Amino acid sequence: SDVPDVPPPTDSTPEILKRALSGLSARWKNWWIRGILTLAMISVFFLIIYLGSFMLMLLVLSIQVKCYHEIITIGYRVYHSYDLPWFRSLSWYFLLCVNYFFYGETVADYFATFVQRREQLQFLIRYHRFISFALYLTGFCMFVLSLVKKHYRLQFYMFAWTHVTLLITVTQSHLVIQNLFEGMIWFLVPISSVICNDITAYIFGFFFGRTPLIKLSPKKTWEGFIGGFFSTVVFGFIFSYFLAQHQYFVCPVEYNSETNRFVTECEPSELFQMKKYSVPPLLQAVLGWETVNMYPFQMHSIALSTFASLIGPFGGFFASGFKRAFKIKDFADTIPGHGGIMDRFDCQYLMATFVHVYITSFIRGPNPSKLLKQLLILQPEQQLSVYKTLKSHLVEKGILQPSLRG
Repeated sequence: SDVPDVPPPTDSTPEILKRALSGLSARWKNWWIRGILTLAMISVFFLIIYLGSFMLMLLVLSIQVKCYHEIITIGYRVYHSYDLPWFRSLSWYFLLCVNYFFYGETVADYFATFVQRREQLQFLIRYHRFISFALYLTGFCMFVLSLVKKHYRLQFYMFAWTHVTLLITVTQSHLVIQNLFEGMIWFLVPISSVICNDITAYIFGFFFGRTPLIKLSPKKTWEGFIGGFFSTVVFGFIFSYFLAQHQYFVCPVEYNSETNRFVTECEPSELFQMKKYSVPPLLQAVLGWETVNMYPFQMHSIALSTFASLIGPFGGFFASGFKRAFKIKDFADTIPGHGGIMDRFDCQYLMATFVHVYITSFIRGPNPSKLLKQLLILQPEQQLSVYKTLKSHLVEKGILQPSLRG
């Protein structure tokens, strides 16, 4: 093979767990290690949810950086690129540039009032895309200047590797945060559905798995895949019911410049108001109900859970194919029994893209609050022009009387 071997990650399992599980077979030892670490990670995740939206954003950014590091490190090892001039520095420089571009846009959209009060930030926002492009061009020129004779092909391989990694990690994590701003429920339900599917598919496959599902992942079985699907849909439906009852989870996340805090207070939209639905005739005989009360969002949760359990796993299969191509078992050894952070978030990134597309296609309409924030950044003359245009439009539609002043 033309792909060099990558040194396998070391076993990072804590010694106390190794001693406690020393009498078990390898299969059951892995079961207990995965189970204990899964419960620990879920507990930490709940704690971060309790701490609020800002901590969740920091969590997403931290995971993004770690996933980027794991993938880039594999590239370094495979292509023996440690001695290429500037390459390690350029890889991280491009990460900073792309983050600056994406999150500068987020600041402009969601922190407009905060920016308006600080003139130095207005310059950065006004020329944000030009500054981003200039920063990227600087890195591009540095890469060209770093080209070394006899290593051209290798350096271009790694240049492409870096950009594909940026596409996978930075753009997807940006979409995760965009989903979070729509309301924490759009963040929690998709992520929890993927976690639920991963856990239940593993459990069903562990106890009942007999039929291999896909050659890329020999341990995956049809029994686990089907069991995970039904479990995830039921979980998403029930979990959505509990979250939809609380403003903290359903209200869009907004930044309050007066208190310098993120707030989640609003009048819940129709998606999160209880409605009565007629039960299909075929189910009436089974359930004995003619109508059922539920939140409209629960219907959307079925779509999200279905994607998480039927299409989401293909993110994991893709990662399995990647690891097989480079002869590695895991991306890293960060989490005992689980591998690296990327091993746990390969499906999450695909899910984040789907949720963002789903919201923009079927849920989101014009956002008056966001539009108002953007108008407040305009110059007074521009604001007056918008006001006159809007007033003229309302008069033409008969909503506003021509004689009304204000």
